[in-house]
Formats: sequence, C-alpha cells, structure tokens
Amino acid sequence: MPVGTRGAVRHLSSTDLADLGAEVVLANTYHLMLRPGADIVRDLGGLGAFAAWDGLTLTDSGGYQIFSLQPKVDDDGAVFRSTYDGSTHRLTPEGAAGVQADLGADIQMVLDVCQALPAPDRVLREAVERTAAWAQRGRRAFLEHPDAVQRQCQFGIVQGGVDAVLRAESAERTVEVGFDGYAVGGLSVGEAREEMAEPLSAAVELLPADQPRYFMGLGDPAGLVEVVARGIDMFDCVLPTRHARHGTILTSTGRINLRNARFATDDLPLDPGFPSSPAAPWSRAYLRHLLLTDEPTGRRLLTLHNLAWLFDFVARLRASILEGRFEAFRAETHEVWG
Repeated sequence: MPVGTRGAVRHLSSTDLADLGAEVVLANTYHLMLRPGADIVRDLGGLGAFAAWDGLTLTDSGGYQIFSLQPKVDDDGAVFRSTYDGSTHRLTPEGAAGVQADLGADIQMVLDVCQALPAPDRVLREAVERTAAWAQRGRRAFLEHPDAVQRQCQFGIVQGGVDAVLRAESAERTVEVGFDGYAVGGLSVGEAREEMAEPLSAAVELLPADQPRYFMGLGDPAGLVEVVARGIDMFDCVLPTRHARHGTILTSTGRINLRNARFATDDLPLDPGFPSSPAAPWSRAYLRHLLLTDEPTGRRLLTLHNLAWLFDFVARLRASILEGRFEAFRAETHEVWG
C-alpha cells in the first residue's frame, strides 16, 4: 500500500496510482487533522472524494507520528505540538476514532502506544497495557459513531517490542476486543531482522486467519517475503517513494544508487529485467541528469518506477504462493536482497 501522507503520494496523482494498479492508499491522520483539518475533508466528501481517488483508503491513528514527537502521555491520551505552527493538541482513543470517521477512509486504525526500540521492560509493559485499554475505548467509540460503523472498518494494533511473550499477550487482548482486521505495529523500526522474527510469529499465530493481518511500515523485498511466510497479508511503507526521491532504485538485481557517477553515460533503462516500468523509455543517464539538476520530472519518473517495481514484486510473490513455489521465490529474493 503506497503512503500518501498528506493525502497524496509525493509527485504522483490519484490517476497515476490507478494506472499503477494500486488498490489501497494510506493517508496520515496526524497531518490531515492539522492541515487542512478533518472537518474540511469531511465536508468535501471524505478522503477519497477530496483526493479524487476511487480506490480504497486507510488512515493510521496518528500515534506513530505523535510518539515520535515525545508527547506528554497519560492513561487518557497524548498531548503534542503541531509540526506546522507549534499549537498544542490532545488525542485520545475516542478522538482518533472520531477524526478518522471525519476523514472517511475505508479502514481506520485504533490509537495505540508505539514505543521506540530498544526500551526497558517496564516501558514496553506500560505500552502494552495502554494499547490494550485504548483498544477497548477506541473500538467502543467507533461502534457508537453512526458514520464510522456504517462506512468504515477498524483495525486493532498489536504492540510489545521484540518481546515474544508481550507480543502474544497483546495479540490475545486485541483479539478479545474484536476488530475487523489486525495490525502488527512497532517492528521494523531499526531492530535486526532476526530480532523481529520471533515476536512477529508469536503475534500472528494468535490473530484470526480469516481476517486481514497487516504489518505496519515494511517495504524491502527480503522483509516482505519473511512476513508473508509468517502469515501477513498487507503492508505499507514509504521506502519505494522515499528511495526514489533520493535516487535509490529498486531493480531485479538489487538496489542501485542513480547518483553514482558510473551512470552518467549509461544508456540502459533503470531495470532491463523490468521492461514494463513506467520509466523504461528513458536511460539511466537521462534520469540521473534530471535528479542531479533537481528537475521534478526526474523524481516523478523514479517514484513511478519504484512503485511499479514493488507492485510487480508483490504480484510475483502472490503467484508463487498460488503456484506452490513460494519457498523457491523466498530463496531467490534473499539471494538478491540479502
């Protein structure tokens, strides 16, 4: 799922996303509640109408961004400052459900406590306790909101750091509340991949297999095959679009940095192994030139390529499952991506 933080994937339009085959696009509750304001989005028909996007939408709760700002947190909610004008705001589980009901995405996320890692055991325990309590409050507010319950789904979020026992407990308590889907948050935030495997498995094993299971914030191919192997269905990440803006390209043979001088006269397309790339007509040399001269067209074409490449990768991953050759695909992915 591409990430459109402020209601748009940077450098792309909703038409571009449709042409790429995107099915769900994310938007950021924290940013949209501050600019332009959830009430404005609501009055203009909701996020889909506001962005002229006919596909599905998902809004995060705002928790990840808020907790990155070192807010004042108590059992009731979090107090934080706007990154735009320094004004003070308070977000509670009930408030997050209400704001996202106004934004009108097809899927809204419950407010959770996303604890930075590494963290002491007592801090992780407190985060799990608050996440569980906020899940109950957020779900109740969602079910009592006439617009939300009629038009939206709500996902719960599992926390617990890299502690497998805490992850299992958080998963059990989240499932007890009863959501339309379940997410694993607070992993792939800098810890080693091997540290992620056990707590992820401990959580996913307890999540309903007949409901969506969503890993929040993951976009590298090697990571994707590993979470899919453990039962994950959905994922989002800024990786393909952020990489593109900085000249890092996803290819069949791994990442390349287009800023490298060796591409200055390279007349090959970005990825000869992916001829259907939207950027295929242009050479590496030309696209590097656009990037280094800060021509916006360059970042747009690189963004289109990276997203198209990752959509194609996920399509091939899905096909490998259906055709009974997932383990071979998994091994091939690790050969290229480590």
